[in-house]
Amino acid sequence: MSNEKEKIQAELDAYNASVEKAVARFPERANLPEQRLYTPLDIQDTDYADDISFPGVYPYTRGVQPTMYRGRFWTMRMYAGFSTAEESNKRYRYLIESGASGLSCAFDLPTQIGYDSDDSISEGEVGKVGVAIDSLADMEILFDHIDLGKVSTSMTINAPASVLLAMYIAVGEKQGVKPEQLKGTIQNDILKEYAARGTYIFPPRPSMRLITNIFEYCSQNVPKWNTISISGYHIREAGSTASQEIAFTISDGIAYVEAAIKAGLDVDAFAGRLSFFWNAHNNLLEEVAKFRASRRIWAKVMKERFHAKKEKSMKLRFHTQTAGSMLTAQQPNNNIVRVALQTAAAVMGGTQSLHTNSRDEALALPTEESVMVALRTQQIVAYESGLADVIDPLAGSYYVEAMTNKIEQEAWDYINKIDEMGGAVSAIEKGYIQKEIQDSAYKWQMDVESGAKVIVGVNKFQVEEKPVEGLLRVDSSVGEKQKQKLADMKAKRDNEAVKKALVDLEAACKNENENLMPHILNAVRTYATLGEICNVMRKVFGEYEAHTNL
Repeated sequence: MSNEKEKIQAELDAYNASVEKAVARFPERANLPEQRLYTPLDIQDTDYADDISFPGVYPYTRGVQPTMYRGRFWTMRMYAGFSTAEESNKRYRYLIESGASGLSCAFDLPTQIGYDSDDSISEGEVGKVGVAIDSLADMEILFDHIDLGKVSTSMTINAPASVLLAMYIAVGEKQGVKPEQLKGTIQNDILKEYAARGTYIFPPRPSMRLITNIFEYCSQNVPKWNTISISGYHIREAGSTASQEIAFTISDGIAYVEAAIKAGLDVDAFAGRLSFFWNAHNNLLEEVAKFRASRRIWAKVMKERFHAKKEKSMKLRFHTQTAGSMLTAQQPNNNIVRVALQTAAAVMGGTQSLHTNSRDEALALPTEESVMVALRTQQIVAYESGLADVIDPLAGSYYVEAMTNKIEQEAWDYINKIDEMGGAVSAIEKGYIQKEIQDSAYKWQMDVESGAKVIVGVNKFQVEEKPVEGLLRVDSSVGEKQKQKLADMKAKRDNEAVKKALVDLEAACKNENENLMPHILNAVRTYATLGEICNVMRKVFGEYEAHTNL
């Protein structure tokens, strides 16, 4: 082997010497971060059995299932929701009829931060970036004629995740679907809200309690439900690098596992229902390496740090969304190509489910036509491209293996530093993670503005364009309609039952040893509103104020 390495090194030296002559005549592009060429020397310390191994085998670098897409494709889950529950229900049924195999709910900003549509803070935002859900009555309409026993639903909701999950369980009950039959995911990742996104309500510590309460409740009552989608997507959208995306997200995951264990849960009782949510950016090969590195890191964390025994506890399962921040308002049809490349990265990286963005999302909520193109992109990659026919097809590439190792090491460096700071919660409270993301975002923006990083149609290859026509606009009357609907519902419900449920919830909030999920579910069943329930928790827990010393 030593002779083999010496031979390769000698030939590499000769190659580089010869290339230098060519480079002198035709200079290479400046500031490329990667080497010109990768060889076996770049992965000479990699052990196949220990570091890569086979699909479905620890450390799961090549995938969490032994057959991956040769058994079944990933779940094609399109993110949708806007205006009212009635309008969003129409879009969900359209997607299911078009071949989508899962739903993904987008909620409007008031819903995301726990306010009803008739609250003054909601003025002008009702139904704008997602669907408005004020009570169980809206949730019933949202899933009207959609069998919750047959569909898998993802809900992008964090601070009030326990309330929206309770509403989903209650809708299932009304449809005759038992909680143990429900399948889906709630995002429920509050730490990344403090670090990168901003739709938080309560301070970190009570938020962590709500999350571990969900872990415990679902492990006993809703066993097929993924209780958290630990999200790097928004960290990347805020401007992080690929290494930072998985490092900060896995540090958040460590914090959730530690909190659950501290609350008395056995790691193997809940870890198999933890899932992750990654971003698929434009650099296809780097993204594939990122997905592979993330699986290896999580497997090591769960086995070596938390001593998980079940294989399922060590498997990093993830949903992927193509990068919204990479879409451009200029020449929006170019976004179809970007999304196709990002889709290829997610599939070659082994995602379990995928949402593809629509070409017009840099301008507005997507139209039905644009959503169809985005869904068809997934279907073309699945059925026509051949990318799903072989498991982990880029394994063994000198570059991809070297990049996987590099990203893993960079991520470990961050994870270790965060550990030294006392973990993700402390690092967020100190503003460390936010600062690192901001620095990376600033560098990216400077590279774009200087032209060092080319964005086609933005800083190069621009053309004169006419305003894009036919964009989806939410009717400005939606807010008033939603307020009236809410008033009608409150007039019909048993307000004494609502009052009692909220009093019981407040008492439970004050007892740290009590699981809040049964109390929230009881309140939801009385048609207590999202705002009423969250206001009870605000009264006891207080509200988080953003870190301002950055």
